[in-house]
Amino acid sequence: MFDLERWQEIFDTIRKNKLRTFLTGLSVASGIFILVILLGFGQGMQNGVAHEFEEDAATSVWVWPGVTSKEFKGLNPGRSIQLKNENYESSLALFGDKIEYKSPRIFVRNVSVNYGKEALVYGIQGVSYDFQFIENANMSEGRFLNYQDEVTTAKVAIIGNKIKRDVFKDLESPLGEYINISGVLFKIVGTYSEREDREEERIYIPITTAQRVFNGGDRINNMSYTLPMEENFDQAVIKATAFKEKLQAHLQKAHTVAPEDTGAIQVWSALEEAKRYYSLIGNIKFFFWFVGICTIIAGVVGVSNIMLIVVKERTREIGIRKALGAKPWSIVGMILQESIFVTAISGFAGLIFSMGLLEIVGPYVEVDYILNPSVNFNVALSTVLVLIFAGAVAGFFPAWRAASIHTIDALRDE
Repeated sequence: MFDLERWQEIFDTIRKNKLRTFLTGLSVASGIFILVILLGFGQGMQNGVAHEFEEDAATSVWVWPGVTSKEFKGLNPGRSIQLKNENYESSLALFGDKIEYKSPRIFVRNVSVNYGKEALVYGIQGVSYDFQFIENANMSEGRFLNYQDEVTTAKVAIIGNKIKRDVFKDLESPLGEYINISGVLFKIVGTYSEREDREEERIYIPITTAQRVFNGGDRINNMSYTLPMEENFDQAVIKATAFKEKLQAHLQKAHTVAPEDTGAIQVWSALEEAKRYYSLIGNIKFFFWFVGICTIIAGVVGVSNIMLIVVKERTREIGIRKALGAKPWSIVGMILQESIFVTAISGFAGLIFSMGLLEIVGPYVEVDYILNPSVNFNVALSTVLVLIFAGAVAGFFPAWRAASIHTIDALRDE
């Protein structure tokens, strides 16, 4: 039953101690506010990292050559490693059953690119037909490269949407148009989109065409693969790491590279890198929780202190209540109600303000590795409820002290 007189007494007490109550409530509210904001940015970091890794296939593995740094089997350090078609083919022969998509890649350099009289300054890459799925390139028009293009060394090209907007803006569609690459005409058969404009500044042609027409020989610049998805993230990381290590060992042996010389042939796994980032984010979130909880504890201690002051100031009143027959638990309840009231009002104020701020500002936050900071409402609400419970516990000890005061001593208090 709602006790109007009791709540009026609480408001009267708060008015008498308004400065102390305000500062204590501010401390509690700021604790919840800081905790929710920190948790929101922790989630924002996780969203940002996930977004970064979505640019390429989540299970992608990339291989690129470097320079040896160690002497091995009589060969001096400083050798430049060159990947070749046979390295790509041997990797498929050994690990083909573990691979989902695969593609070698060659960068076509020192060529001129023209559309009519207009010179183009976009990068040209020779890739295989699976590269679309490795790079997560979404087709806007037409098609990507296919198996037949590679077999026949077709003179076809795929361009990014940025190239379409910059060069072919006066046309309804660039499909069927020709671009001139160092005197060789390539027919545009598709356009693709990526998450970032810089990823759309590429022209893809079949790797066989790139090697044969532009004197690439059997050389390739890097190799890329994707692994089948696993239901469990940790299991997927374990398999990706094992694949990476076996592939690196195979290529090191093929190029006579010391096993510990990891810079000579570098293998990068998106899953392994994602786990490293997620572990770091987990540690950051833990730190955020620690800072937020410490701030809340400071607020709870403030509630306990102000309740001690309230008990001290109302000692005579408590003595009169006990003389009139008030039970100890009614005295405890009187103090606890004030403690819970201050904690609840402050906690929910901090929660509402912080959640509102995240809802308004969060969707517009898009910086490197931080995207749409937000927090689960149930988690935030549970934190406030725990805070209220902690406030009740903090108020219990002053309340018990008040209930334990002898009536005569209380009445004598000045």
